[in-house]
Amino acid sequence: MNATSPNTDANTARMTLVLGGIRSGKSQYAEQIAAGFGGKILYVATAEVWPGTGSMEYRVRKHRERRPESWLTLECPRHVASAVRESGLLDQVDGVILECVTLLASNTLYAQKDPTDYEPFQEALIEEIEALKKLIRQSPVPWVLVSSETGMGISQSDAETRHYCDGLGIANQLLARSADEVYFMVAGLPLTVKKG
Repeated sequence: MNATSPNTDANTARMTLVLGGIRSGKSQYAEQIAAGFGGKILYVATAEVWPGTGSMEYRVRKHRERRPESWLTLECPRHVASAVRESGLLDQVDGVILECVTLLASNTLYAQKDPTDYEPFQEALIEEIEALKKLIRQSPVPWVLVSSETGMGISQSDAETRHYCDGLGIANQLLARSADEVYFMVAGLPLTVKKG
């Protein structure tokens, strides 16, 4: 693996996945890739921000400030594929950035009746990911997806956190298999995991 610059040829990769830990630079790198698609980008935001969430409010604000004014934003915490399709925006943009799979997984977990029950969560998340993969295959424009890597520590003792990390790991694997390019961010530097 080696450090690399963003791919600015939109026709090369239909789907790019950018992974990394907290504050690894994955969002900014994904935004650089998306900017290479053209001037009009659809920013699909999965974050649900509640008043009083402090650092989360700050992060979302900073992300919004970084985006060019020509970018469109679609907020959809769940059912991303259907929300994007129904928006009718894919034919109006040069590319899509999904920020992020990490929160999509969290939103899916806490939409379940019992977050400690793993199977319904896993099934719901896989359904989300498969629908997203299908939409990307049919999409007229390239996509870049952002997700966190949570599987580098020890297995967590509480069921919710363990289920979440397991589910996100499976989601990342499914996306990485389908992606044309995969990058792993370390201290702001991209490492090429998969290309071409």
